[in-house]
Amino acid sequence: YIGSLEGLMMLYRGSCDVAAIHLLDPSSGEYNLPFIKLFFVHEPLTVIRLASREQGFIIAKGNPKGIHDFHDLTRKDITFVNRQKGSGTRFLLDSSLAKEDIAPSSIKGYDNEEWNHLSTASYISRGIADAALGIRSAAEQLGLDFIPVTKEKFDLVLRWSKKNEDALQHLLDVIQLTNFKESISTLKGYNTEEFGKIIYEKK
Repeated sequence: YIGSLEGLMMLYRGSCDVAAIHLLDPSSGEYNLPFIKLFFVHEPLTVIRLASREQGFIIAKGNPKGIHDFHDLTRKDITFVNRQKGSGTRFLLDSSLAKEDIAPSSIKGYDNEEWNHLSTASYISRGIADAALGIRSAAEQLGLDFIPVTKEKFDLVLRWSKKNEDALQHLLDVIQLTNFKESISTLKGYNTEEFGKIIYEKK
């Protein structure tokens, strides 16, 4: 598992052909495109929307600690579990803390990092932590409660070359011409209204 930023950098370096990202640009409030346009000036790209999905607080069933917002994370009786640096979820957390003028050092568990949504959610289900920031589907899978914070844009970035153009075209066909959309739309917290839409393209 790697975060959105690492995936985008691997794509930039030519170490992969496709990257999945959900990166919030705090300055514009826009997802993904500000980063893509910053790094990729000359490279031929296609950015395709997969879904928007809910990010929020993953908490124990019944919310026994009464967690409602980012300020609650600073309470002494709350233990948090974080995502790794470079992940889209970490970008969302850090920008939200800055907006609320909350120091990361005031959050117990801020330095405890996990590498995917289910790992962080498992801390809550096992009673090791009280809150995490993650996606609704991870909370649903483990029978936990969820407090929505935002709806993020989850996109695929394809970097074209002579060597991969047939394979990438096949991937686009799978996304746009098969029932792949239905497999995503069954996940809790995912909205597929824009599924398969090309939101940016540079030849």
